[in-house]
Amino acid sequence: MRIALGCDHAGLEWKEKVKAILIRLGHEVIDFGTDSKESVDYPDYGLKVAQAVADGEVDYGMTVCWTGNGMNIAANKIKGIRAGMAVNPEMAHLTRLHNNANVLTLSQKYTPEDQLEEIIQQFLTTQFEGGRHIPRLEKIMKAEQG
Repeated sequence: MRIALGCDHAGLEWKEKVKAILIRLGHEVIDFGTDSKESVDYPDYGLKVAQAVADGEVDYGMTVCWTGNGMNIAANKIKGIRAGMAVNPEMAHLTRLHNNANVLTLSQKYTPEDQLEEIIQQFLTTQFEGGRHIPRLEKIMKAEQG
């Protein structure tokens, strides 16, 4: 799979760990940065990742910032994006199963390092359940139309 990856300065350490995990698992990573601990604006990176997903350039996106909140908010501003934050494997599983999330948001502060790989695996391998969740997603898509 092709995965877009992005972070701000406060998510750099986890982004590099996520990148290494994805590469080891055989995925192609498109790294939108940042590559420095110098202060940057998280929307610049979260929006790039989300746009790559929305445009079909990649299969999924992953973003990292300090709490995960900023990246999640930014990514969800792009039409067609369903970004879900996960700080444990169950959250990653459920955001795919119930919400058909296409962007995974991680928190460098709150996501345990020893669970990163399992979170990533759950996100990438869980299939959308469909069924009762489809009308809910249709309501979101309708709201995106204005």
